[in-house]
Amino acid sequence: MADSRVKALEGNEISDYARTVLPKGRWSETWNVFKSNFSKIIINNLFTLLFFIPLIVIVYIRGLYVSSLSNYYPFSSNIGPVGLPAMPNVSGLAESLNMTADMMFYSLAIVAGLIAAIGVAGACYSMKKLVNTQGEFTIRGYFRGVRKCYLNVAFPVALFMIVFFGTVMVSDWKDLTIATGGSSAWPVAATVLMIILCVLVGIICMWFIAVGVSYKVGPWQTIKNSFVLLVGSVVQTLFILALAFIPVWLLIPGGLWQVIALLLLLVFGFSYIFLVWMSFTQWVFDMYITPSLEAQKERERAKKTEKQLAEEKEEEEKRIAREILAAGKSELVGRPIMPIDGEPVPALKKSFSRADVAGVAEGRKALEGRIAAYEEAHKNDARYVEYNKLFAEREKALTDDGKKKKKKKISADNLLR
Repeated sequence: MADSRVKALEGNEISDYARTVLPKGRWSETWNVFKSNFSKIIINNLFTLLFFIPLIVIVYIRGLYVSSLSNYYPFSSNIGPVGLPAMPNVSGLAESLNMTADMMFYSLAIVAGLIAAIGVAGACYSMKKLVNTQGEFTIRGYFRGVRKCYLNVAFPVALFMIVFFGTVMVSDWKDLTIATGGSSAWPVAATVLMIILCVLVGIICMWFIAVGVSYKVGPWQTIKNSFVLLVGSVVQTLFILALAFIPVWLLIPGGLWQVIALLLLLVFGFSYIFLVWMSFTQWVFDMYITPSLEAQKERERAKKTEKQLAEEKEEEEKRIAREILAAGKSELVGRPIMPIDGEPVPALKKSFSRADVAGVAEGRKALEGRIAAYEEAHKNDARYVEYNKLFAEREKALTDDGKKKKKKKISADNLLR
């Protein structure tokens, strides 16, 4: 079971905020956060997009570079005036140029990925906080997430970019081998295996990011627990990733769908991806880790003696008393007040006579009498006696004590006992 293997994560959560209890289900609350905080999601997306610009520029320039090569190199074997070959042999020339371009630009993309990791760290931390606090988001919090989580995010991003680079190189090698008349069996098999490896590494890297943004643990524990949590939620992970990356899938068909995808990514696409993913991973963490924390507390309580439990209870009561003292004495808490929800409260109508005024006065006087009787009957209740006793002892501690007129020393003991 995954919950028995993630003990290293217990108590190591990275957060500078208090989580709010979700009154509904996680996904209904996530949708509610998305709708009610759309402007914050757009701001988060713009900041994230800034750090993806180098990667986007590299991919765009690579496309321009490859397309421009057709203006300088003859890729047809029969373009002469009478069908004579313009060059002896250009088989594989286009594939070779593509491979060279990919090697140059996608190696730079690895470095650009480290810059994009800044945006990933800030976006993941901010979206996690947005869901857990029901709408809290600040630009300072975005960069606080970068400062706390960048190294934990840079490793999986760099790992995925390296594997992606290898996949592109193997695919280019396959095209070059086939174009030059070589056997296609091994190149095709290698390409398929690399694509599968790239997908698997991408999935596990998403879990690396989720654990790295959520918990303060070492690299080995991050890798280990990411694998454990992935194995414990394989089907859910695949479904959520397919749902989260909808803006990316829309790029594949091209045409109008590509335009829609680019608009989505420009406005809120990156925020949407990380919002869905971080909400899902928080659900997994709550399912496996939070129950373990509660069970651990119960086990610790079971080991304690009755005397230790009594001391704990006394300390808790003292803490509550300190909070009450700090808030100051309140008449609403210090004396019994009769609830009047079901009591008839006399009032004057729009048109009234002297008799109506007298009747209202008598009714209110009777109500005041019932309130006074209720207060007299309940003034000796334990809750009011103990509450007033706290402040009486505090006032006593603040008065002069003895003939030397020295003020009595105030401490937690003489205030709370």
